[in-house]
Amino acid sequence: MASRVRIPRTELDVHPLCLGGNVFGWTADEATSHAVLDAYRAAGGNFVDTADSYTWRVEGNSGGDSERVLGSWLSSRGREDVVVATKVGSWPERPGLGPDNIRAACDDSLRRLGTDHIDLYYAHRDDPDTPVEDALEAFDGLVRAGKIRHVGLSNYSAERLGTALSLAERHGLARPVALQPHYNLVERAVYEDDLAVVASSADLGVMPYFALAKGFLTGKYRPGTDAVAAADTDGPMASARAGGAIAYLDERGRRVLGVLDEVAGAHGVPVAAVALAWLAEQPTVTAPIASARTVDQLATILPMAELELAPDELAALTDASEDTRLDA
Repeated sequence: MASRVRIPRTELDVHPLCLGGNVFGWTADEATSHAVLDAYRAAGGNFVDTADSYTWRVEGNSGGDSERVLGSWLSSRGREDVVVATKVGSWPERPGLGPDNIRAACDDSLRRLGTDHIDLYYAHRDDPDTPVEDALEAFDGLVRAGKIRHVGLSNYSAERLGTALSLAERHGLARPVALQPHYNLVERAVYEDDLAVVASSADLGVMPYFALAKGFLTGKYRPGTDAVAAADTDGPMASARAGGAIAYLDERGRRVLGVLDEVAGAHGVPVAAVALAWLAEQPTVTAPIASARTVDQLATILPMAELELAPDELAALTDASEDTRLDA
């Protein structure tokens, strides 16, 4: 079973793969979501990421759907050592980072999750209409009340991230310990050129989302495949993220897939596991976030936790995707 990793500046020891809950109540119904969670836990997994906004944009959903599904699973299986991360600020029902909204949204999330505390509570995105110190004071109050254990920030610019960290230190407020950025093998520029320096100097835990580039790094989307053909339609075969995935299918993307194929073949593991293992090895990264809408999909990503890539393999993957940084 894979060794756990510690989120810096916390007591939280987590599985190297953070299971994304964005599919719960969306492309995975409640029963299937519970099966995925059961399989993840059976493999030693203990770190689940969700948000109050998942998945309000989906027809038939209203928001809070993922939290409710996760909450029903926690209620039936027991919380034990499961580390729960959720977010506030991007759901139209609870928009922004005003102090009153943060407090109310936290209470709502606790009810949906059926728990008395949230281990890692993220600001889902920056709110330019709310002074940073006001939001930080609200998060600090939740820590002091025992409703959340730690604070995280997602989708922040390097400048605003630095501001938040400085203000927390200056005013003695609960300091953010985690960052959730968009970062993967084919989306490197913003994180590596701007955010990584701040994350490293501040000793932040980093949990990248879209770690598989909307499915592209699973190897499913290749020229001439049914998946690509289906993604070009608006019919029922088109997956929720297929359009975003095939956008990476350029010369660089094909080159990256070629190296992923070679490394995966050498280790006898799925391509997705190699892409996640590369990400997990990057400086400052604590645990990549990836979701699975079926138990079979989960089996393609779990091997990353025990996969050790050789230095030349890591370098080959880095070189194959290097000009990603020139596209920004």
